[in-house]
This record gives sequence, C-alpha cells and structure tokens, in this order.
Amino acid sequence: MAYGLEWSQEALEDIESIASYIEKDSPVYARSVVSKFFEKAEILRDFPKSGRKVPELDNPTIRELFVYSYRLIYKIEQKKILFVAVVHGKRVLENYLEDSN
Repeated sequence: MAYGLEWSQEALEDIESIASYIEKDSPVYARSVVSKFFEKAEILRDFPKSGRKVPELDNPTIRELFVYSYRLIYKIEQKKILFVAVVHGKRVLENYLEDSN
C-alpha cells in the first residue's frame, strides 16, 4: 500500500530557510538540496520504515532520513507520511515535535 505524503507548514518553512541560506553562496546547490528533500520523501510512499527511529524520541512512528547534513523528520500515520521538520544534523531537537509524541 502506497502512503500519501503531507508536508507540515513548519517543514516547508524549514526547507525554505535552508534554501535561502545556501542560495547566498550557490543558487544551483540550493536547488539541488531542495530537490533531494522531495526525492527522498518519495521513497517513503512504498517504504515508510526505511528511515531510522529518531534517537532522541521514544516513538517508533517518528523517523528520519538524512539528506546531505540535514535530518528529514517524519511521522508515520494511518495511510500517510507527515513531514514535521527538516533540521541540520548537528541541531538539538528540543522544540521540534512536542505535539508529535
């Protein structure tokens, strides 16, 4: 069963912020990074558990895929994947996902 994909407003804003930051140095690389987020997301339609469990959280439905040095964090729901955040791999997840647990 293929899952639907849904992006939270926060996750889309995260991607926009990342793209704006990278674009200062390289518009081409910024487009490439953004494209890769959406490419990786598509894989989850058929393989929702291909990402690892988020280590900071004790919830098997919240997982992540790495895209370059960013964590694409998502929640597996009934028949959809909800992307909740995109954060740099070195950032602490303190305020993210509070409502997802």
